[in-house]
Amino acid sequence: MKVDVGELLREERPEIQGLVRQLLSRLGEDPEREGLLRTPARVERTLQSLTHGYQEDPEKLFTGARFVEQYDEMVLVKEIDFFSLCEHHLIPFFGKCHVAYIPDGKILGLSKIPRLVEIFARRLQVQERLTCQIAETLNLHLKPKGVAVVIEAQHLCVMMRGVQKQNTKMVTSSMLGIFRTDPKTRTEFLSFIRGSNG
Repeated sequence: MKVDVGELLREERPEIQGLVRQLLSRLGEDPEREGLLRTPARVERTLQSLTHGYQEDPEKLFTGARFVEQYDEMVLVKEIDFFSLCEHHLIPFFGKCHVAYIPDGKILGLSKIPRLVEIFARRLQVQERLTCQIAETLNLHLKPKGVAVVIEAQHLCVMMRGVQKQNTKMVTSSMLGIFRTDPKTRTEFLSFIRGSNG
């Protein structure tokens, strides 16, 4: 089921706006000054947008989107842009996700893979869990011979605070089925995605 984010954002949540006003006060600001008057409503809409993945059921993505096809080579969707919120600091992390699978009698509609990434990215996350959720969900509902997911991301909690290292990237992977057991298949996948960075 695809959530209408526009509809979601039209449903005001006064309790969230009240919490934002309290936060502004605790930080030493005046929530009644002109520049901040509409900030609680803006923050509320932003948070709803950044977490709308909680309103979506990934299983429903696969309904009517699996097709019988005797294709048995790798299917790769690479460089899927994503944005997520680090659950430790509520600061964004963002990057590219590469997803591959080897069909076992069924293929998936192409747009469903970026949608799957979006559903899990639009929740409070850690990159390691996000990587595994994408791979495990695709594996569970498509039952392919194998699934591979690699995420390359930059984390603003590393770039803006703490160690403040602006050029640091985190890379995570999840290899299931033939991608885990067959080094040749895994190497082929990794060579394809490395070509996207050349």
